[in-house]
Amino acid sequence: MKYGARNALVGKVTEVKRGTVMGQVKLQVPARSMMESVMTLDSIDGLKLKKGDRVRVVVKAIHVLLVKE
Repeated sequence: MKYGARNALVGKVTEVKRGTVMGQVKLQVPARSMMESVMTLDSIDGLKLKKGDRVRVVVKAIHVLLVKE
């Protein structure tokens, strides 16, 4: 997958919280730092995100995007 953002880290999903429409995905990235991404449940389900998954964390402007490879 190609994308225009230059800031990307590899992280591990530590928690997925589901709401009625949106969800919150917590991640551990290098240096034991934590990041979070809020996305639609459709996106969480489409990526099949679950605790323990390894994902690429793509940061562009104010958006934090997750890419599962």
